Amino acid sequence: MKKLSKNQIIIAAAVSALTAIVAFQQVSVADSKSSEPKSVGWYTANIKAAQAKNNECRGELGNAELQATPDCVHALDALQISFK
Repeated sequence: MKKLSKNQIIIAAAVSALTAIVAFQQVSVADSKSSEPKSVGWYTANIKAAQAKNNECRGELGNAELQATPDCVHALDALQISFK
């Protein structure tokens, strides 16, 4: 087995560290996107998404907790504004 030089070890460590940082950022961005509710304005501009979210919320008819979430409330508000 070939012995690695000092420079090769440093490069390998830097590549490993950068890979870990990029992977962590990808997970962090995905988590933050999924946890932040969309605004009424966003749903108004994205009516199909508002309709899909509203159908999802209405599909859980006894689930008052889901229906009271900001995303469900905002989607319904956007639909009411858009289709007055």
